[in-house]
Amino acid sequence: MKKVCFSFVIMVIALIAAGCGAEDTGTSEDGEGLKIVTSFSILGDVLENIAGERSSVTYIVPIGEEPHEYEPVPSDFQAVSDADVFYVNGLGLEEWLQRLVENTSDVDVVEVSPTIDALPLEESDGLDPHAWLDVKNVMKYVEVIRDDLVERDPDGAEIYVANAEAYLQDLQELEEWIHDQVTTIPEEQRTIVISENAYRYFGEAYGFDTVGIWELNSHEEGTPGQISRVVDIVKELDLPAVFVETTVNKSFMTTVSNDSGVDIAGEVYTDAVGLEGSGAETYIDMMKHNVDTFVSGLSQ
Repeated sequence: MKKVCFSFVIMVIALIAAGCGAEDTGTSEDGEGLKIVTSFSILGDVLENIAGERSSVTYIVPIGEEPHEYEPVPSDFQAVSDADVFYVNGLGLEEWLQRLVENTSDVDVVEVSPTIDALPLEESDGLDPHAWLDVKNVMKYVEVIRDDLVERDPDGAEIYVANAEAYLQDLQELEEWIHDQVTTIPEEQRTIVISENAYRYFGEAYGFDTVGIWELNSHEEGTPGQISRVVDIVKELDLPAVFVETTVNKSFMTTVSNDSGVDIAGEVYTDAVGLEGSGAETYIDMMKHNVDTFVSGLSQ
């Protein structure tokens, strides 16, 4: 689908960029701060905590969709072209979107992950992009974003630095809370089984093994052989629970649950925060929800 529509989108976006590329967007609509656009909701929340009321923040990928599968529409590129800066996770998450923006707009594209010790994919070339599932990595994101915002908008430096300091403290408290919570799970039951093996950063940070039906961005997802392998692992480890993601088709993990006789303990958030009313509307609340779900399911 991406290959089919690529040329068409390029032509549309080129027209959009030509219409607005000569105009310097400068600051946000109120004459202060910056117009900030980012790729997905988790980064949007992080940026809002740092930018505060000084700058406006919007994100492209709707909640509930996966950033690496999202098909941008022309209005998305219009928003990016009108922005002062476009922040992306990097590590291959938004690679093709990033290339399109760089080829059709003068807006600066900034990766927030250059200081991350990235994990390589296990079954293919490339890097695992889900670094935000380790809170310490998000703290590194905050430092990169803070420094970049201060450089772009020196008049707002005091606001950005103060907001980042407060948010870093909140993240440190979250990090300590997670470590406290996972100690309640018996060590032999600290294995997270999920559809897409996206929790490797979380596992390395907090002492879990992780198992996915498929690896990230796999062209073969949910094959009988993949499902059978995971069912065997669940039975062999005598795990009390498996889990599903909010942005992934649940039918595959339902099959694993049925074939292994092990219940699905709940949904976790991987590539997006929760919708309003979910209790997981922010990155911090999302992580707390995930940890509570893992602890409840694996402590049985």
